[in-house]
Amino acid sequence: MEEMIVEEVVELLEQADDAQLKDYLDNLNISDVEHLIDELPEHAVKFIDTLAVNRAVNVFRILDFPTQERILKKLPGTKLAELINLLPPDDRTALFSELKGDAVKKLIILLPAADRLEALSLLGYKENSVGRLMTPDYVAVKTHWTIARVIEHIRWYGKNSETIDVIYVIDDDGVLLDDIRIREVLLADPQSKIGDLADNRTIALNANDPQEEAINVFRMNNRVALPVVDDSNVLLGIVTVDDILWLANEEYTEDIHKIGGTQALDEPYLDMPLLGLVKKRIGWLVVLFLGEMLTATAMAHFQEDIEKAVILAMFVPLIISSGGNSGSQASTLIIQAMALGEITVSDWWRIMRREIQSGLLLGVALGAIGFLRIFAWAQFTDIYGPHWLLIGLTVGVALVGVVLWGSLSGSMLPLVLKRLGADPATSSAPFVATLVDVTGLIIYFSVAVMFLKDVLL
Repeated sequence: MEEMIVEEVVELLEQADDAQLKDYLDNLNISDVEHLIDELPEHAVKFIDTLAVNRAVNVFRILDFPTQERILKKLPGTKLAELINLLPPDDRTALFSELKGDAVKKLIILLPAADRLEALSLLGYKENSVGRLMTPDYVAVKTHWTIARVIEHIRWYGKNSETIDVIYVIDDDGVLLDDIRIREVLLADPQSKIGDLADNRTIALNANDPQEEAINVFRMNNRVALPVVDDSNVLLGIVTVDDILWLANEEYTEDIHKIGGTQALDEPYLDMPLLGLVKKRIGWLVVLFLGEMLTATAMAHFQEDIEKAVILAMFVPLIISSGGNSGSQASTLIIQAMALGEITVSDWWRIMRREIQSGLLLGVALGAIGFLRIFAWAQFTDIYGPHWLLIGLTVGVALVGVVLWGSLSGSMLPLVLKRLGADPATSSAPFVATLVDVTGLIIYFSVAVMFLKDVLL
């Protein structure tokens, strides 16, 4: 179906029939127009310019930022002014916060005086704060109003609101008292007071809270919108669930990139310039490479022991990979649990106890498998010599220690970073694996010295 749409639009473009193209585009779903822009990016400006302005706004707001930026640079002045003016305040703020300073100034000038003040006010909040997400388009009523007056107010002002699913009750000073679902208003006695419906169980966001906090609050509460207040509980705006879903997707993508050991990409992978992609990846690779160089230092420290018992070198990849894998597992589990709000930094002791127990069980399981492998080979070959039992115990006990240490490191690093104010996702799997590689070698050879001293060493 989508391919058919693309073919038909290409044919209309070749015929240069703008009137028929406009009719065709105006009858498509918004998602179909977005797909057209993805498939035919060179015609993106024409599509937005051809669409009726209200539909153009709805398409523009769901495009990724690089595409939006390209369109803004080439869109005719009249259509650009209409587009910027009709963008919802929260989408407009998100766009302005991504653009360079000069571009923002040029676009803000296109806004009416009231909208210009509103945009500057929203941009005054810290980046990544709830204030940048909110829209001031909502329906607020006074606590002493009757239901009949409230419904009349909704009829007059509801069309300009981001949503009328929820009505906000405020006092004369603008302080938020409650939020009431429209269903309750419609079913209430027209002569009763709106304040009679209030239950004083309002859930609100603070404009200065981090946006991640808004994601957690929406996740824990079944709401289509939440009010945003200042430190004095004065109602400033609302945040709707569509903005939260968009934000959650961006946060998830950013965390996945960091867990993989790279900086978050600013645009889709295939649209990213090659040098930009390399720049995003090289930093962590250099750090991890320098970290891995410490493994050579650790092995050099035990060089004499390795020369005496070369057989020990055979198990180095096994040991360090087992520790790195257990650390990566623990790190991923903890980061995800923190993102979902299941655990906090204050739970560190419970997490440590749990990882000690699971690390020991996992280590014993892998250690037993490693010992059984050496035992089985020793029955059919002389590769391990007469001291195969001691070598088997060395590998088995070392695996217990390395896997336990990997589990502890992987689980505690995200908590430490969170406590220091850093992003826990930066304790990525590659970083944990590198740390455990180096320390795992020290554990392995220390255990070897303990078991094989005066025998092979």
